[in-house]
Amino acid sequence: MAQAHFPLSISAILIDLDGTLLHTAPELAEAANRLLIDMGRPAVSQDLLMSYIGNGISWLVKRALTGDMHAEPDAALYDKALPIFENHYSELLLRSKPFAGVTAGLDAMKIAGYRLGCITNKVARYTEPLLKGIGLDSYFEIVLSGDSLPEKKPHPMPLLHAAKFFGVPVEQVLLIGDSLNDALAARAAGCPVFCVPYGYNHGEPVDGLDVDAVIADLPAALKLITRI
Repeated sequence: MAQAHFPLSISAILIDLDGTLLHTAPELAEAANRLLIDMGRPAVSQDLLMSYIGNGISWLVKRALTGDMHAEPDAALYDKALPIFENHYSELLLRSKPFAGVTAGLDAMKIAGYRLGCITNKVARYTEPLLKGIGLDSYFEIVLSGDSLPEKKPHPMPLLHAAKFFGVPVEQVLLIGDSLNDALAARAAGCPVFCVPYGYNHGEPVDGLDVDAVIADLPAALKLITRI
């Protein structure tokens, strides 16, 4: 873990969606299992499917089909499977719930004057209705999905784009996430990063990641930063 000097001077906060703001794993896992059953395959455990989350729905489907983090399934099989998964996930989407402390943390950040954005690898067709349906969309000035820009996390492009949008140096932008992708994106962009321990870091603890702090929940971030 990086040795940061607290409090960090921050102007804007970017927050990941899956595993940080919202507990979306049950719905993603259910959609993946429905896909497997539709294709004549046995269902697998939610814990295993949760470990596949974090690089977008495309990779979740590939991993569900192959049982491997990095394998590519047969192209025709994948092309058949993806729309089946998408149909199931669309039906389940709005069952997701915010994690404990999320609404209180967002309220406190707003009151403190931080500008807020959401950066996720989930595609916009799910991100936007999900945030709106759960009532979190009004907190964010900018929402960047996995298909909003040519690159997504762990590439730094979304963070650099957001910093430019806010008109502040990237060093004054804090990313709060739950995974290696978030840590890599932040370090590549040159901005600080906190991780929550309850998310979907492929089943691995976040304590070993190159982050500035591991925080129990969103409100805990405010104890480690000051607004400039």
